[in-house]
Amino acid sequence: MTTNKTGKQNWGMVVDVDKCTGCQACVLACQSENNVPINTQERFERGRAISWIRVERYWEGNYPDVKARFIPIMCQHCENAPCEPVCPVYATYHNSEGLNVQVYNRCVGTRYCANGCPFTVRFFNYWEPVWPESFRNHLNPDVTVRSRGIMEKCSFCVQRIRRGVRTAKKENRDLIDGEIQTACSQACPTSALVFGDLNDNNSAVSKMKHDERTYKLLPHLNLDQNVVYLAKVDPEKKIESHSVESGSHD
Repeated sequence: MTTNKTGKQNWGMVVDVDKCTGCQACVLACQSENNVPINTQERFERGRAISWIRVERYWEGNYPDVKARFIPIMCQHCENAPCEPVCPVYATYHNSEGLNVQVYNRCVGTRYCANGCPFTVRFFNYWEPVWPESFRNHLNPDVTVRSRGIMEKCSFCVQRIRRGVRTAKKENRDLIDGEIQTACSQACPTSALVFGDLNDNNSAVSKMKHDERTYKLLPHLNLDQNVVYLAKVDPEKKIESHSVESGSHD
């Protein structure tokens, strides 16, 4: 299964909430792949922890019949991104491949983009990152180590995208659906996260996007995100209501 022949991809992700078990494997994989600083207890207590992807927990029902629901949330890579027009130095913009790009060496840390983002997925780096000596060798050489004073967020593992595109071009072939995976989608044990080219009608993400369970977060804002969710399935109701949109979570 190949991508479209035009060579113009529109990268996106489909998150099947019905498959998510809240194991946090995606969070750990993202942290390791993208050189995200270690979050200590002090940083959590001061509200300054950094996590490019988080798994939110929701509760449904009344005691003792309470069910835990989980939903991974990362940068939604919005086509109508509210974070982009407020940046005074154009450090964040939307490219032709559907990615909301963050240019680290251009960012001056105004945090306007974080204030404009309704999903709380942008983080200000308050400290110069430091890892224990035993962890130094685990840093990814393909990803820059961000310095204090800039904004950072999910990039759909753009370093993997670029590597995959270069490899396909060198081998004079089209990209294969599933060939490029983000760290979170690769690490997910239940395949709840699926990444691919939305412009390819035969790709897994393109087919899943048209599932009857499809919905987007905060649809009333008309942000046209490239991250699509599939609702939790209830054996009795067939498909549950989207609890995320109601905003009831812990």
